[in-house]
Amino acid sequence: MAEALAARGFGQIGRGVLDITLYRDDLSEIGPKPLVRPTEINLQLDGQPMLLVDDVLFTGRSIRAALDAMVDFGRPSVIRLAVLVDRRGGRELPIQADYVGLELADVAADHRVNVHLTENDGVDEVRVEAAASVSNPGGKGEQRVVQP
Repeated sequence: MAEALAARGFGQIGRGVLDITLYRDDLSEIGPKPLVRPTEINLQLDGQPMLLVDDVLFTGRSIRAALDAMVDFGRPSVIRLAVLVDRRGGRELPIQADYVGLELADVAADHRVNVHLTENDGVDEVRVEAAASVSNPGGKGEQRVVQP
């Protein structure tokens, strides 16, 4: 993404990784030992425009946690949100993306939207799958693949 922005005239684009685990409002539901990954922000946030990028926007709670975590590192001049997939119909907070790759409006509440990227998974795809449950312990069932 930094390369695409640089091609459009944006210079000196820094990148970072933000772990939101300890900022989640469902931390007590995750379990006694949540997996906390490192946060890597080696850039100045104060007074700078920021682009927060996430894979799937659904309830808005992960974005709220990311915003809380980000402002602990500084006060950006503006924060914009880009998501690969906007899963419409399940917002719990008044959060919307400024930039959206793909909108999905007809995903059942008991299904998950998983984004796979070539760099990590060997394929670029968005997979909609039945979530694991008591009646569906393996999470198998109806699947839909959307290739952007």
